[in-house]
Parts: sequence; C-alpha cells; structure tokens
Amino acid sequence: MLNEFKAFIARGNVMDLAVGVIIGGAFGGIVKSLVDDVIMPIVGALFGGFDFSNYFIGLSSNVNAPTLAAARAQGAVLAYGSFITVLINFLILAWIIFLMVKGVNTLQKQVERQKKVAPEEAPPPPADVALLTEIRDLLAKRPTV
Repeated sequence: MLNEFKAFIARGNVMDLAVGVIIGGAFGGIVKSLVDDVIMPIVGALFGGFDFSNYFIGLSSNVNAPTLAAARAQGAVLAYGSFITVLINFLILAWIIFLMVKGVNTLQKQVERQKKVAPEEAPPPPADVALLTEIRDLLAKRPTV
C-alpha cells in the first residue's frame, strides 16, 4: 500500500495539482489584498464611505450599530458590502485567469503554426537499415527464374 501511495504521489498530475493549489492560494491572497487595500477604498470613497465592507441592512429592529461586527452581535443583518467586496474579488481573479488561459492558448497556436510551417524532417535510417532496404529493392528488380 505504501508503494502504491508513492507511485500515486509521484505522478505528474498530482504534483501539478499540488503546485497549482499552492500558487492559487498565494495568488488569491494577492488579489484579496488588491481588492481590500486598493480597489475597495476607492469604491468606498466614490460611494461616500471609506469602509465598504461595513455596508449592511439590519433585518431586525434591534440592529442599530455603526459597524458590521457590532451589528452581527445585535441580530441578523444583510451584509451587502461584504458580498460586493467578495464579488469584485472574484471578478478580478476570473479576469486574470481568463487572461492567463488566453495567453497560453495564443502560445499553443503559435507553436502549432511553427510546426506546420517547418515540419521536422525524419532522421535518416541507420546504416544497416539503409543497406537492407537497398538489397531488398535490388532483389525486387531482379528477374525471376
């Protein structure tokens, strides 16, 4: 069972997936920081507040706190500011992934075009195969008795 596990882990697909998950997590942190620290303060300033994540609607009459954390302690809230922040985060991440996939597809098309333009020539056969082919052709041309 241990050998099977080692063979499973050593597969290229598993390692590629692990690398993708790790890089994706780090990249997600970069995008979250971009949204939270750069984009959302600008959006918040345009809409009249600097902390966009604190936009919420209290769903009970007990909710009258100025911040989302305090309002959640008082009762149910509809935190639409947090949702908008997460939505913008998703859209930026999806756009970047789209651009990356588009770039890879463009590179693949260029490689395919280069292969079509200059196809690789097959290497000459080894000397013994060439000699045997020549003997075969000579025997084929010889008249039969």
